[in-house]
Amino acid sequence: MSRYTIALILIFVLAACKNKKDSKQQQTIKPYPVIVIKTQHAVIYSDYPATIQGLQNIEIRPKIDGYVEAIYTDEGATVKKGQLLFRINAPQYEQNVNTAKANIKIAVADVNAAQMQVNKVKPLVDKDIVSAYELEAAVYTLQSKQAALAQAQAALINAQTNLSYTTIYSPANGVVGVLPYKIGSLIGSTTANPLTTVSNISQIYAYFSINEKQGLDFFLSSKGATMQEKLTTLPPVTLVLANGVILPKKGRVETASGLINPQTGALNMRATFDNPDGLVRSGSSALVRIPRTLDNALLVPQKATYQIQGKLFVYVVDANNKVKSVDIGSNASAAGQSFVVQQGIKTGDKIIVDGISNLKEDQLINPRMVNADSVYNSL
Repeated sequence: MSRYTIALILIFVLAACKNKKDSKQQQTIKPYPVIVIKTQHAVIYSDYPATIQGLQNIEIRPKIDGYVEAIYTDEGATVKKGQLLFRINAPQYEQNVNTAKANIKIAVADVNAAQMQVNKVKPLVDKDIVSAYELEAAVYTLQSKQAALAQAQAALINAQTNLSYTTIYSPANGVVGVLPYKIGSLIGSTTANPLTTVSNISQIYAYFSINEKQGLDFFLSSKGATMQEKLTTLPPVTLVLANGVILPKKGRVETASGLINPQTGALNMRATFDNPDGLVRSGSSALVRIPRTLDNALLVPQKATYQIQGKLFVYVVDANNKVKSVDIGSNASAAGQSFVVQQGIKTGDKIIVDGISNLKEDQLINPRMVNADSVYNSL
């Protein structure tokens, strides 16, 4: 075999080995789904911790001293305005009413007697049988007795008012709180704790705070000349309960305090929600979720991100199909499972949207282009 033939064989063998090596290397480059970032309409949400209070939280306190004779409700019961709640055993007030009624009868008799004396003296004065002084004295006596009668009638009204305090009625529709005093307990107007609390929770107030910067951004982006006008133009807000359930009825932000707390730098706000089923009770905790609309937002799917020390990163694919991690600086979530980009990437950049857990910096990938709309619509 000639040298020329041997050389040709070696060339073919080397070429075959190289092609096999290149093919093997090509097979080791994994494919990844990639989308092209573009601007789009988005709604982002900000959540604020809130405490819940009912429309009314009325403490039921006794106005007189006595013993709890009867309790006509129970803890957690729903009551109507005017419904009987408690009866207090205080017999002295009933006796005061009886005494006042007796005093009125005495005063009426005194008035009648004084009137008879005036009627008796008047014709005698007209006939000059007695002096006018006698009639004047009789009239003064009558006026004194009439005043005593008025005083006795006022005493009866006061006694009846005090007696009415022995029965306590609900001042509003609502839900009964705890009952710290049981039947037989001695209570009075100076008792530390109320008999109970009636909470009207047909509507609820959610109190929450935002910091000074958030407050400025919040209101500068809202329409209206005055603070109240800006509040009325805000979109409806959502209440997220402690178990993650969303209250079916949306509410509105109605008030913002006029002062920023100098210790915390917080601005206190209040949102109002309808609560017809009484699902939410006073004292509950929740989140007030406020939406904000962005017309030209850059969104990345949540599954395309990973987090390091509180920062969000995505993998961007460069022109050589190598990946690079980029901090997108996002702290706001949009509707669905996506984040709004604050920095790091721009329109037209390519990012990997799935399977990023095993990627490394500068890794070479085989990009598989995916329609961005289909990715966002599936979220």
